[in-house]
Amino acid sequence: MRLSQYYLPTLKETPAGAEIISHQYLLRAGLIKQTASGIYSWLPLGLLVLKNIENIIRDEIGAIEVLMPCVQPASLWRESGRYDDYGKEMLRIKDRHESDMLFGPTHEEVVTDLIRNTVKSYKDLPLCLYQIQWKFRDEVRPRYGVMRGREFLMKDAYSFDVDYEGALNSYNLMYKTYIKIFKRMGLTPIGVRADTGPIGGNLSHEFHILANTGESTLYYDNKLFELLESEDIESLKSIYAVADDMHDPESCPIPQEQLNVSKGIEIGHIFYFGDKYSRPMKASVTSQDGKNVNMHMGSYGIGVSRLVGAIIEAFHDDKGIIWPEAVAPFKVGLINLQTKVTEAADKIYKALKSDEVLYDDTDESVGVKFARMDLIGLPWQIIIGKKAVTSNIVEVKNRATGEVEEIQVEEAINRFSAK
Repeated sequence: MRLSQYYLPTLKETPAGAEIISHQYLLRAGLIKQTASGIYSWLPLGLLVLKNIENIIRDEIGAIEVLMPCVQPASLWRESGRYDDYGKEMLRIKDRHESDMLFGPTHEEVVTDLIRNTVKSYKDLPLCLYQIQWKFRDEVRPRYGVMRGREFLMKDAYSFDVDYEGALNSYNLMYKTYIKIFKRMGLTPIGVRADTGPIGGNLSHEFHILANTGESTLYYDNKLFELLESEDIESLKSIYAVADDMHDPESCPIPQEQLNVSKGIEIGHIFYFGDKYSRPMKASVTSQDGKNVNMHMGSYGIGVSRLVGAIIEAFHDDKGIIWPEAVAPFKVGLINLQTKVTEAADKIYKALKSDEVLYDDTDESVGVKFARMDLIGLPWQIIIGKKAVTSNIVEVKNRATGEVEEIQVEEAINRFSAK
């Protein structure tokens, strides 16, 4: 993509009210723009990152994709018993017929209604459906940009099983899948035992990444990272790892010298809640022995838009974002330093995949071009200066390490054509 033909409204100064680095860089790098408190427009560069995160989820999730409505009838929530309990975070509206509606903060009721009318036998189970859909929760004090907004993009999956053993298997499978998803994004996830909150149930884990600006304090056994490599799910689930609200120093089962304490950002949450929704909403199947049984359910969320902010919190420096290659909006930033090297720069651009290259072909100053490319944080920069004409040499910069090497034009083309 040629920058001269792209929409990338970067900012020199940090906007007022942007407290944490991810919020600052998201605005300054032209990924988002605030529309209202806690509500953002996603601009082209930010949308590419969202799509890359979505694609990794779709590759790994192992479930069937659906799309459920954002606006839901209140009648379903009254049926489950949650309508009056959910609180002011729910955006409640009326349609022109004065029917009570709401903008979905989550979709347990809708998916239960969907399944109860279509799945009637144990032979149709297990089943796991997921969607990537916008949600709305009317936060009292939206802050930290996309980290705690009111409107947000979420991957929410829902599993249906005939009994507890099947449901636990679905839960463990999703636990393992989450680790794979986050690792592919370049992250190190920590699964901690968690309160089930308004979703309900009696088994729940949150997934966090370590970051100094995290809102949660995590307490975990220092053996956890070894287990992450092995992906031994039962051991990971049983190892001591909790957030601050569940940590009791008096009853902590591991010695102080074995306990790590870090700040973390929540990026996912999984729940098993049995028949919390299937029982009141009469979502049942005929079991193998002919009995009518309520389906056992679980739900599994990943904050897709929140992840964009969390990744920036984990990967940045004082110059800007440092995107992991798997989620970067473009893999390469091609920088044309002067008019006399345009032919060489155009040649490289045409030889590479245009959807993986952002080509700065503008007539702005060298300083502006370098600063902007560091700010938006593409993993690699190919810098075309006068040596491209005199010696057929370009500079290649690794954004994460800052290392710069000089290589032949053909080598640069071959290297980044293969990526």
